[in-house]
Amino acid sequence: MSIELIIREQIVEAIEKCYQQKIEPSLVQLQNTRKEFDGDITIVVFPFVRISKKSPEQTASEIGDYLQQNVTEVSSYNVVKGFLNLVISADYWISILNSVTSSEKYGITEATESSKLVMVEYSSPNTNKPLHLGHIRNNLLGFSLGEILKANGNKVVKTNIVNDRGIHICKSMYAWKMWGNGQTPENTGIKGDHLVGKYYVKFDQEYKQEIATLIEQGETKENAEQNAPSMQGAREMLLKWEAKDPETIQLWETMNSWVYAGFDVTYKELGVDFDKIYYESETYLYGKDEVLRGLAEGVFYQKEDSSIWADLTAEGLDQKILLRSDGTSVYMTQDIGTAKERYQDYPIDKMIYVVGNEQNYHFQVLSILLDKLGFEFGKGLHHFSYGMVELPQGKMKSREGTVVDADDLVAGMIEVSKKTSEELGKLEGYTPEQAAETYRMIALGALKYFILKVDPKKNMLFNPEESIDFNGNTGPFIQYTYARIRSILRKAADRKIELNHTVVMNSVPGTKELQLIKLVSQFPVAVKEAGESYSPALIANYVYELVKEFNQFYHEAPILIEENEEIRNLRLVIAENVGKVIKTGMKLLGIDVPERM
Repeated sequence: MSIELIIREQIVEAIEKCYQQKIEPSLVQLQNTRKEFDGDITIVVFPFVRISKKSPEQTASEIGDYLQQNVTEVSSYNVVKGFLNLVISADYWISILNSVTSSEKYGITEATESSKLVMVEYSSPNTNKPLHLGHIRNNLLGFSLGEILKANGNKVVKTNIVNDRGIHICKSMYAWKMWGNGQTPENTGIKGDHLVGKYYVKFDQEYKQEIATLIEQGETKENAEQNAPSMQGAREMLLKWEAKDPETIQLWETMNSWVYAGFDVTYKELGVDFDKIYYESETYLYGKDEVLRGLAEGVFYQKEDSSIWADLTAEGLDQKILLRSDGTSVYMTQDIGTAKERYQDYPIDKMIYVVGNEQNYHFQVLSILLDKLGFEFGKGLHHFSYGMVELPQGKMKSREGTVVDADDLVAGMIEVSKKTSEELGKLEGYTPEQAAETYRMIALGALKYFILKVDPKKNMLFNPEESIDFNGNTGPFIQYTYARIRSILRKAADRKIELNHTVVMNSVPGTKELQLIKLVSQFPVAVKEAGESYSPALIANYVYELVKEFNQFYHEAPILIEENEEIRNLRLVIAENVGKVIKTGMKLLGIDVPERM
């Protein structure tokens, strides 16, 4: 049982014994004691004053007396106005350290047969362009969220829905057919997703030129956009695709295969994976069937042009189109079909969609529509809504070719990592292969940590150079601290210093040692809170605080040269456990930590 639970239970008992009144445990407010005061846990006494009918100071003193007499873990207390600060005994913290040492998977709760099954959908790329910086945030958040939910004892299925059909896909296909001259990844040496993305940009360039020409010929802007030959060609291609025209299907399959091969390389580099991949080209058919069923049952309605709509005005929203007049589907149709198929495939208890906040309305509508169609899971969907990510030079647009591709960004990060590491002399004595792998580990650690340390709900600015810094709240700073700890332990082994992992203290540990043990003890709480709030940032910032505290300790308290064997052993065991928590915490973020650096 954690010290917080012990204290909470004992305060409930103290109130009953001191003031003859029972209270709910939820009334007990606990905080970490502020650094300027002596203590470990602070109790807010004000809620108990109306029960004690005494001053806050007297109430705090009476509760403090009771706890000191009846709770062995409480060694002393002090009162500051209406706050009761408890000092927890050193023996308790040493017992915590020993339990951390003996726990192979400290902070991690493993799933059981009765655990809930959570499905996390992330990535959701389109097959008309490569993954870009926005996709990176999505993939990193989705993967980390899955790992954190697993660490909280859930069964997790990670899924990806590939948007492999629709007008945007046909734009790339049409442009390649018109201007591609038979280019392939093989005969150009261009990665498949980049090649297809090139023709998505080409379509937009030609389309804009056609619009300008039509406007010069007297067309209105609206008519020019509708009648431009490229747009008409792409729409015709979409109709042919839905009619399963063999030539169109063959082109679609060929270009998609190029993109999938490119995606696989990027996913592997980012270190993310999926348990199941769904394809919109398959799921949209389920969605169409559900929409037609909803129409037949009077849930939806049809307009004169044959398009099918949902009336959501009773829910405070508007009208939502589900099938166009030509029978083609929209994203919402596909998501209805995908949701149905997933719940047929898996006994899901919770469905989480990792999608940017520009789609908040979409998922609000999806939940309502699934509920209207009679699916019980409709109300239980959770949209993990996150903010946009930008570079210092501003916003990115795929069709204009101003997007920073994920592959280019990672390659650039590796170059920055190499340059910074060489300037600081961090990897002297490494073989070229060892150095290359470490550059990559540092680069991806920097990228992932910089993105994941930010509250997911917030928009963020990604600065590659700032993220690589070996000081401050960065991935490399944390990686370097872990490598430092491993170096200390290797040196201890080289000097034949044997670690006694079961620490027994005859002398009282110092403040810095106790502070580190307290921080380590809070790791399971951080994991639990990150799982409950769906926030990898809580893990990132917890690990940073632990690392910051360890570095202060390292500079102030000698470890290997400490002459007192008992204290030296304590410091080595603390360092080892700090390293263990760093490695576990960073793994939850999808980040590797190097043994040497």
